[in-house]
Formats: sequence, C-alpha cells, structure tokens
Amino acid sequence: MYNERNYRFLLKDLSSLEGVGIKTANLLKKKKINNIFDLLWKLPKTYTDRSLSSKIKDLRIGENQTITLVPIKYSFPRIRNLPNRVLCSDETGEIDCIFFNSYEGYIKKILPLGKHITISGKIGRFRNKYQLTNPKYISENSSLIKQKHNTYSLTDGISEKVYNKIINQIIQKIPLLKEWHSKEILSKFDNISWNDSIKELHKPENIGNYKKHFYKRLAYDEIFSTFLVNSEIRKKIKRIKKKRKKIDYKKQELIINSLDFSLTNDQKKVLKEINNDLSSPNKMFRLMQGDVGSGKTIVSFLAAINTINSGFQVALMAPTEILAKQHYNLAKKIFPQNFKVRMISGKSDYKEKKETLKNLELHKIDIIIGTHAIFQKKVSFKKLGLIIIDEQHKFGVNQRKKLSDKGGDNCDILLMTATPIPRTLTMTMYGDMDLSIIREKPMSRKPIQTYSKLESKIDDVLKFINKEIKLGNQIFWVCPLIEKSKKLNHTSAIKKYEYLCDLFPNQVSLLHGKTSIEEKEIILNNFLQNKFKILVSTTVIEVGIDFPNANVIIIENANKFGLSQLHQLRGRVGRGHKQSSCILLFKSNLSENAKKRINILKNSNDGFIISEEDMKIRGFGDILGFKQSGIKNFKLADPIHNSDLFLLAEKEIRRIEKSKEDISKFKPLIKLYDRADIINDIA
Repeated sequence: MYNERNYRFLLKDLSSLEGVGIKTANLLKKKKINNIFDLLWKLPKTYTDRSLSSKIKDLRIGENQTITLVPIKYSFPRIRNLPNRVLCSDETGEIDCIFFNSYEGYIKKILPLGKHITISGKIGRFRNKYQLTNPKYISENSSLIKQKHNTYSLTDGISEKVYNKIINQIIQKIPLLKEWHSKEILSKFDNISWNDSIKELHKPENIGNYKKHFYKRLAYDEIFSTFLVNSEIRKKIKRIKKKRKKIDYKKQELIINSLDFSLTNDQKKVLKEINNDLSSPNKMFRLMQGDVGSGKTIVSFLAAINTINSGFQVALMAPTEILAKQHYNLAKKIFPQNFKVRMISGKSDYKEKKETLKNLELHKIDIIIGTHAIFQKKVSFKKLGLIIIDEQHKFGVNQRKKLSDKGGDNCDILLMTATPIPRTLTMTMYGDMDLSIIREKPMSRKPIQTYSKLESKIDDVLKFINKEIKLGNQIFWVCPLIEKSKKLNHTSAIKKYEYLCDLFPNQVSLLHGKTSIEEKEIILNNFLQNKFKILVSTTVIEVGIDFPNANVIIIENANKFGLSQLHQLRGRVGRGHKQSSCILLFKSNLSENAKKRINILKNSNDGFIISEEDMKIRGFGDILGFKQSGIKNFKLADPIHNSDLFLLAEKEIRRIEKSKEDISKFKPLIKLYDRADIINDIA
C-alpha cells in the first residue's frame, strides 16, 4: 500500500497556503490550478541569469542580458511621444537605452554621465545599433541586481511578486517523496529525484540545466503515469474470462473467395489477430487502425461473420446515419443470405423500431447496424458477442472503458479509425487496447494524384472538371466556410455553389453543417446515384463514405487546413478503379508552413507519414482536433521533442507487464499526475 501522507500536501487546496486567500485561489482555479501540485506544474516560461555580465559586442538579440557600461550622452526630445534616450558604451561598442514615460530628472539620477552602471534587460536592435528599452534593473552596484529571475505566465489579478512568494513557500514545504522508479530508469536521468527536479526547475542553480535531466525526469514521470494506467486497464480487461468463439475457417474462406477483390497482406494479418482474440478465453479490446481506403470495413465484416457463425450477435456503430446506411447496404451484399441484418434508423417508424428491438432481444437478428442509439438502455441483446465501432477517435480512455463494461464479459470489442496516429502517440492514446494496423492499400486502387494551383488559375481547373464531367465522373468541391466572413478572406461554400451553378446548370448541389440530417441524406444519396456531378461542401464530407464514381476533389484555401485533415478529405476520392485527382487551391501569399504542408501532401499518399509530419508542424493536440477528444494532454512532455522518453516509457511498461511487477509503489505517481479518476479501477 502507498502512504497517502507522502503526497497529501501536494494535493491540498491553494487556500491552505499562507497569504493565499479565497480571491487569489479562485483566480488560480480559473486557470485550472486547483491544488499545490497543479501550481508546481506551471513552470517558469523564461529564466534569466543576471550574474553573467556581457560585453556590448557579444550581445544576443531578443535575450535578457546584463551589461556594465558608462552613460555618455543624453537625448531628451521636445516632441511629444518620442522616447528619451541615453547613449552608453563600454570598451567594445555603444548601445542606446530607451525610456518611455520617464522624466529627465529620474533618468539623470539613475544613469549619471561618466559613471560605471550595471543594467539588465531585453536586448534589441534598431538601425544597426543595439538598444535596450525600459531596462529592468539599473544599479551602480551590480551585487544589488537580482542575480536570477524566473518569469511565469501570470494569471490576471496576481502580480509577479505575489506569485513568486507563493512558489517560494511551496518549494520550502515540499515533502520528500519515496522514489518509485527502478535504479536502471533513474540512471537515465543522472539519478535525479522528483523533489530535486521540481525544485531545480522553479529555482535553478544552473539555468543551463533547465532542458536537461531535471526537465526530462518530470516529463518521463508524466508519460510513464499515462502508459501505466493504460496498461492496467488493458490487463484488467484481459483478466475477464469469456466464452470462446469457434472460428469456422472453411466458411470464412468461402466468403473471401466470393469477393470481387483479394485481401492485402495487411488485411490478412489483422484478420488473423482478430480471429485469435475471438477464439481466446480472454476478452478482446482491439483497435484496428488503417489509412483511408485501406479496407478496414471488410476485415470488420469478416470478424462479424465469424462471430455470428459461432452463435453470437453483433452490433456495429457508425458516427453518422449515412455511414451506417452504407455499412448496412454493404453487409446485405456480403453477408450470407441466411444472416438477419437490420438497421436502426432515426427514420424508422415506431412500429418498425419496436419490432426490431423485440427481435434483437429474441436473437432473431444477427447483426444490428446504427449510430450511438444502438447502445441506449432500451436496446438489449440475447447474446451479444461483438461490438464494432467505426471512426472512434473521439472516444477517450474512460469512454472506452464504459463501453467495455456495457458489452458484458462475453462481448469482444473492435474499434476502427481511419486516423493514422504517429508512433510516439500510440501508447498515449490507445495503450489501453491491443492495436492492429493496416498500412497497405488494395492493389486495384491507384494512388491519388495531388496538384496545387493558384486561385488565379481557376480557369484551368474549370476546364479540367468540365472534361471529367463529360467522361461521366463526379467532383467534390470543398470550401472552409459556409458563408462569407468579414474577418477571413476565404471562399464560402454558398458563394462557390452559386458561381458553379452558373457554369454547370442543374449539375451542382450544396452541403454544409447547417444542412438538416434528412436533407443531407437525400443530397448524398442523389450524389451516390450520379444524379448531379458537382457537390460543393464544407468539411462535413470528411469521414468514411464511399463514392466510387467521384474521382476529383478540389479544396479551396487548402493552406488553412492541417495536413491530416487534408489527407482525410483527399480520401473521399480514389475509392473506385479510375485515376483520381486532388487539386489544392491557394492564394499566392503562402506562409512557409503552408508551403511545407502542401508539398508533403503532393509527395505522399501514406497517412502515417503525413500524420508524423503534421505533428511536427502543428503539435499532437491539433491533429484532427484531438484536444477535444477526451485524450489526456501533456503539460510537460512533447511527443516530438521527447520521443526518446515515450519509447523508454513504453519499454519499461512492457518489462513491468512481462515480469508481473507489483505496481503499488507507483500509485502516488498515478494520483499526482491527474489519473485519480480511475485509480480505484487498478486497485
């Protein structure tokens, strides 16, 4: 058992500190600083060491530095709003000290001509001359200048002085925590303790150590605590015993041979992994991760068929009704004729829905397909054996755990996502599940050709799509906004729709976020049936749906989208056997990052490579909106810059799992690092 006294102080409310009243505590809580530990995590944004004096010739622009110099000339302009200046020098050069809102008398007092004065502040440069605006510290005695100074991102209403006073008080009271890591792990961080790390990062003896072992030790703890919790959830699920599913491989082979395409090697490998789980006495909790168009759906259907042949029912949940309908139609085509396939839809009338629910409870339905409604309390199964969830990247660890609990002991769970995740994030986001990856694309699908075009070359694009329409093909035209914005100079979907209607009468339709579900389904079904040629849309067409006849997608203001989102949008085409194209339209004034994103997309169709590059450019929190996905965000650790720590933590977790090591010593770590919400589940 862990000793709660070891960390009780760190979890205390801030109002327990001397000088922190209710008002200050509430101001900090607005910044999600609820206890002492939270405050310790708000590390200084900059460190300044004024003990090291520089010469003018060695100054570094943009940095806070300390200089000893001699004032040699005043300049007090009589024109209003112009700053006062003092020209100063040392033996290596000159620098202007600039003062706004300071009187002549004050300036002459603090910077007397001919005296040696020590000044500290942020160095700038203007018209080829160094300058220092509103120096932070000025003194004839350099020892009176504060030698080391930390700058924090302050909360409104709390001064730097008060903030530092609170931090100093905490640092002095931090209890000595018993070490939770092995000697081997500690040696990777120069045997530095948690206590020493947190103290050094707030009050560094040597500022050069900031990004060294002290920082890395704390970042590793944060990563490791997340991985450990995920590992324990995975082990707990694995301990659940269930009835084995008997896989009829002869029937499976008949289904595979009846398909009008061959499975890729990756599909075969993943199907084998899933079948092993289904036939295991332990519950399956697996994520199938595959790029857009890699063939995840057929693998999940084969798993469903094997489950049904073993005497169980299957539930398949899709994120939208349109995608659910697409799965339903494909299932009717692929599943054996004797299988009872049904769909629960918002459009189903009361009588039909009531009959479906009754038959589901009586096991007269083998597989039910729908949206999240299929997991409502009133929906019950006779013998549910497999839950399949498509496009699940919005589910966090807690939601997935609840889903596993709801399914019951005999129910295996298979989740799918078309969002490729960088290697360093796999254990972070999906460490509670086993992972299967499909990278290989079907041989019949040609790589999508991606082009970039200036908006001024729109006539060339129109000629191209006119040619495609004459060949019987269809086009997606994606715009970032529904309506024109005064703030953003982006093309709106409505404006583009009106423009294209004039050029291609009766061949264009419009879809956006404000379109009703019913109208959206009609529009997409009409597009699927080739009743019109161009669908102008916002990003609502991003997920999942197959339109085999659509082989061109045009994305306006492509520079405003992230790489992963552009790749997902591009994946709406290339589902048939024809050559497909993606045209990225942009204005001429592109940033360097935008140019980089567009070039990466033009040169690669591999979603895994693209997601790695996207994370490098934008950070992992922004990839397809993961900040809103329930996934734990790190405060210190960075998957890009600390990839070595992520791999080290993963290796250590695998060692602990293999050795079946007692994890009770890690429970203070888990609780401190904000995982108390599920600490009881791993007791």
